[in-house]
Amino acid sequence: MTMALRAHGAMLLFSVLVAGSFSLGVLIANDIAPMALNAVRFLIAAVVIGAVAGLGGKMRRSYFTAPWRYLLMGALFASYFVLMFYGLQTAEAVSASAVFTLTPVLSGIFGWLLLRQVTTPRMALALAIGAAGALWVIFRADLAALRAFDIGQGEMIYFVGCVAHAIYTPVVRKLNRGEPAIAFTFGTLVAGALVLCVVGWGDLRATDWLNLPVLVWIGLFYVAIFASAATFVLLQFATLHLPSAKVMAYTYLTPSWVIVWQLALGNPAPGGLILVGIALTIVALWLLLEDAAKPKAAQV
Repeated sequence: MTMALRAHGAMLLFSVLVAGSFSLGVLIANDIAPMALNAVRFLIAAVVIGAVAGLGGKMRRSYFTAPWRYLLMGALFASYFVLMFYGLQTAEAVSASAVFTLTPVLSGIFGWLLLRQVTTPRMALALAIGAAGALWVIFRADLAALRAFDIGQGEMIYFVGCVAHAIYTPVVRKLNRGEPAIAFTFGTLVAGALVLCVVGWGDLRATDWLNLPVLVWIGLFYVAIFASAATFVLLQFATLHLPSAKVMAYTYLTPSWVIVWQLALGNPAPGGLILVGIALTIVALWLLLEDAAKPKAAQV
């Protein structure tokens, strides 16, 4: 199996794990300050990744030269996560995940600006279809809401976070100097935790950690280990082997996985018209990756 195909597999798992953070995030977003939650989340994830990297001999001092790189990446990804949880205080899980599917378009733009990665006509068509599907879900399949550009506050807040995420993707590739993905991830997590502890110190002190609901702790450890530590490694590995727009194309699967998570948690499925938008995002993914299994395309 080529490294490119492994990167595709990494992003498939990434989409499943990220979807869980939306479904669990909606349940706990109003029980803990986003700054406090994500500061602890980054700290836990850094400990986990640091232990794995250390045991695997991936913690050489040379990997952490030019620490400003990690501060930049940590600040970008911390911004994304904090704004995500602020958005989830009012946005529904499915509509928020649909906002996330706009990141391939944004990532393609920043990939060109920072890396001069060219978007092919086929890729542009796929991104347009995916964006249309995302907007259909965001506006709740309501043409009147679309014409009035009636977007919920939570979705708007989260969109700003997605811009930070889209910038982060090509920045990883631009700033990597040959460091292994896990070491690069550790540096990013430590820097992100530092930024959040400084900026969110007031929220950290104000949080009554001993009396948080059990569900908050479950959600915290899920987002720390599975939706942070694991997805950081998966994303950074894939980013080093695939163009930014293709990496982020897997976000098109997120709304579908969110529906699966919602059903598993006992919530009702969205209406039929909403599913039309979900279907469009899956078509967009297929257009982007339809030739990924071919030997020639696997080298892309």
